[in-house]
Amino acid sequence: MEVAANCSLRVKRPLLDPRFEGYKLSLEPLPCYQLELDAAVAEVKLRDDQYTLEHMHAFGMYNYLHCDSWYQDSVYYIDTLGRIMNLTVMLDTALGKPREVFRLPTDLTACDNRLCASIHFTSSTWVTLSDGTGRLYVIGTGERGNSASEKWEIMFNEELGDPFIIIHSISLLNAEEHSIATLLLRIEKEELDMKGSGFYVSLEWVTISKKNKDKKKYEIIKRDILCGKSVPHYAAIEPDGNGLMIVSYKSFTFVQAGQDLEENMDEDMSEKIKEPLYYWQQTEDDLTVTIRLPEDSTKEDIQVQFLPDHINIVLKDHQFLEGKLYSSIDHESSTWIIKESNSLEISLIKKNEGLTWPELVVGDKQGEFIRDSAQCAAIAERLMHLTSEELNPNPDKEKPPCNAQELEECDIFFEESSSLCRFDGSTLKTTHVVNLGSNQYLFSVIVDPKEMPCFCLRHDVDALLWQPHSSKQDDMWEHIATFNALGYVQASKRDKKFFACAPNYSYAALCECLRRVFIYRQPAPMSTVLYNRKEGRQVGQVAKQQVASLETNDPILGFQATNERLFVLTTRNLFLIKVNTEN
Repeated sequence: MEVAANCSLRVKRPLLDPRFEGYKLSLEPLPCYQLELDAAVAEVKLRDDQYTLEHMHAFGMYNYLHCDSWYQDSVYYIDTLGRIMNLTVMLDTALGKPREVFRLPTDLTACDNRLCASIHFTSSTWVTLSDGTGRLYVIGTGERGNSASEKWEIMFNEELGDPFIIIHSISLLNAEEHSIATLLLRIEKEELDMKGSGFYVSLEWVTISKKNKDKKKYEIIKRDILCGKSVPHYAAIEPDGNGLMIVSYKSFTFVQAGQDLEENMDEDMSEKIKEPLYYWQQTEDDLTVTIRLPEDSTKEDIQVQFLPDHINIVLKDHQFLEGKLYSSIDHESSTWIIKESNSLEISLIKKNEGLTWPELVVGDKQGEFIRDSAQCAAIAERLMHLTSEELNPNPDKEKPPCNAQELEECDIFFEESSSLCRFDGSTLKTTHVVNLGSNQYLFSVIVDPKEMPCFCLRHDVDALLWQPHSSKQDDMWEHIATFNALGYVQASKRDKKFFACAPNYSYAALCECLRRVFIYRQPAPMSTVLYNRKEGRQVGQVAKQQVASLETNDPILGFQATNERLFVLTTRNLFLIKVNTEN
């Protein structure tokens, strides 16, 4: 069985700025334009039965504004009339009204358990669309933005079970066939889970295809399901369709076709609760191994061989336990005996007295170690100096405890350590794993629509942007840009809702649930001479921070950044903030 490679992300040192001094608040006004919408955005509020944190992450914080990365400054949203509305900006001072490009054929309000409608721009001429009721549409659009050739036409339309949202899709075209691969997310009820939230997250990888020479319609040729316990921060299919990458703080695994998650969990649980093969205890001088024997076992059925650093146990001509011991034993003094309770008790004498063995046989996980209460008390006493009822009672002691007061609130991570996993599309196995540790996930952005989306992670105080390259097996994730100190700055924004950056990395921006938008620009040369008074040196460039306040009391439902503009969607308005005026 192949084991996934443990990888790490390689930071490019030249892209870091150790002398970065922080953002300077700029009061320069930002041009802001407001468009009133004909009909409200089709927001779907969480129902009473969608009460978990995962429901909030997936649906409560959903971004209702969609950016078409294949065409510059083109955004879409879906309104309450089931219309897909598009705004393409050529000139800020001559903004037109959003125009209808497509209307969903179903009545959205008829479905009680529907989710928000979702859309993904698969290629320059293809779009995948979900109406939130469990139906998937694949639409051929022609060349979007070109009124002569743009025509949205349904090429595939099928009910796929429970409601879902689309989180990624790709188009694969070769000489023989055209395929669309899409990734659908659901949060489903798990009847057998008594400990957790009662829900699990399902990612369905659906491939729809049509042979070029046939006149047949598009058909589903492949459906694979991954299951996990947390909504992924990031999930994307590789451009060649051969793999999938996921960033999440709880791992995902593929479920075999026709097998329910409950069955899968059942198998996992049965493995976990299987009775240990043997039990073992230890003192400073010796170890005691206890094995439950089959009924009617006699002395002749048992063979135990002791070597200085090896043990071999055979029961009724079957190999029971064999392997290298953690440390050396006095094999001549070691013994075994059959107890009245039909169990075999083996006594091993340690060569190195006082050495604590973490395992009996190297690499063997079939046994269970039983620690006696006296040992537990001794260990607790040795660790006593690391804990206290008081907060930092005596920091000048020889062994000072950790001082939590040295941590700022924005340095504390509340979730478990996340991981980045790459799954192979044919074997459905994990091939690469990166443990992200404290590298908190911040956001994703499409820099090049032909490549996978980039993801941004916090590294110390900075925010680093990573571009996945599925074709480069040795260097699969490339560090392409750095937003200085942004990891630290964003942590203090407790009300942040959406996070984005320009595809050319010229600025990053985040917005709160209501009204306020924060913009953080990359350092730029100064037009005037500026001196650092503390160090008496001239400052060559300054990174500006700007704040925009929108004239609305409606909640922000969508947020997208392009190289020149920020688009902010509220229930009834679409705002444009002109960030970069240079061409």
